[in-house]
Amino acid sequence: MAGKIDVDELRVGMFIHLDLSWMQHPFPVGSFRITHEQQIEKIRSLGLKQLRWSPEKSELAPPPASPSGDDAASPAAAQIELPPETAEQAAERERRELLNAQRASAELCQSQFDEAGQAWRAAFDSVVARPEQARKDTEDLTRALLQKMLVDGDMCIRLLTCNAGDNASAHAMNVTVISLLMGRVFGLGDEEMLDLGIGALLHDVGKIDLPERLRHADARATKEDLAAYRDHVAHGVLHGKRMGLGSGALLVLAQHHEHADGSGFPLKLKAERLSTAARIVALVNRYDNLCNPPSLANALTPHEALSIMFSQSRSQFDASILNSFIRMMGVYPAGSVVQLTDDRYALVMSVNSTRPLKPNVLVHDPHLPREEALHLNLMTTPDLGIRRSLKPAQLPADALDYLAPRPRVAYFFEAARLSVAPEEDLVDA
Repeated sequence: MAGKIDVDELRVGMFIHLDLSWMQHPFPVGSFRITHEQQIEKIRSLGLKQLRWSPEKSELAPPPASPSGDDAASPAAAQIELPPETAEQAAERERRELLNAQRASAELCQSQFDEAGQAWRAAFDSVVARPEQARKDTEDLTRALLQKMLVDGDMCIRLLTCNAGDNASAHAMNVTVISLLMGRVFGLGDEEMLDLGIGALLHDVGKIDLPERLRHADARATKEDLAAYRDHVAHGVLHGKRMGLGSGALLVLAQHHEHADGSGFPLKLKAERLSTAARIVALVNRYDNLCNPPSLANALTPHEALSIMFSQSRSQFDASILNSFIRMMGVYPAGSVVQLTDDRYALVMSVNSTRPLKPNVLVHDPHLPREEALHLNLMTTPDLGIRRSLKPAQLPADALDYLAPRPRVAYFFEAARLSVAPEEDLVDA
């Protein structure tokens, strides 16, 4: 049971709870066990007087033994012997602990996505009336996302399985999350990452000035409607200047529809004239639009979207960025419906961004309720892999009902915690 403790009394080993918004503290999660003094210093810097902690989840060093020997006589010190755990009981306990951790991780990612999406919507809705406040809010959101990515080791790209909010905020978050992970792969500096995040969050800000029917590209649009749609880039740059965005972020707004081969718009610029951030956002924006188009009837699976970008549109993207994107997302990105080499059907739930060929999958198991199913980490099963990608409609009815792939794909990120396969599992995309 959680109790209150003064911040000055914090010690290494305490399991604490920060009752703050995800974006109001620098830690990846709000509840955790303190492992070093630097974390205590960060907590104290938040200005809190007290916080909650859970003694039963804490691992504190035992206090010095009492010289009077009173502790030995205390009933609390008496050891109650429990019968030894059977192998079956141990296996079930371990499975239950893993299942609880899996559920908690999913809930955390969803709540963080929702909170970030709400912050984006508040900033976006302020652009016209309060442009400087919109800039500040967007900068704060970008810094919060970057802070959460400052973890040692790999990152996982996770599929969200709950309602991902309105389409505009979900698109902005998808593009931003994946773009920032790409910037992390390329080792961009702090200011470059900030510009990348702000530009990604606001890349479609010019659509504020367009009627709803013109906010998406349509192959059947008249020449006049297509020209009006493409004007959202110029509108976006004007809004960005009113907001006081830096030059790096403005370039993303201006160039996120340009192509490396000069076939984009509005200026038909080629790769050498495009900023790195703009090239990243242009590619990720295209991927998300293929997966999440206005009409769900036209949606591609994540695997199909990658395949088309690589086979049919390769010239439109910077080669090094496209190859790195495929390596990071995996041949079967999160959200792909697949058939395993043992013929079972599965849904890709998360991908380790640096070891993507063996993702975590939810496997159709008719003998186990979906909510009780542990995700299978293919990195721990060297003899099992993915045979092919499928459209959801190709699944048998029972597998489709069980896996329940979402018509729209939404992503978030988390630190990779699962064991990994040897480096030899990686091959060039």
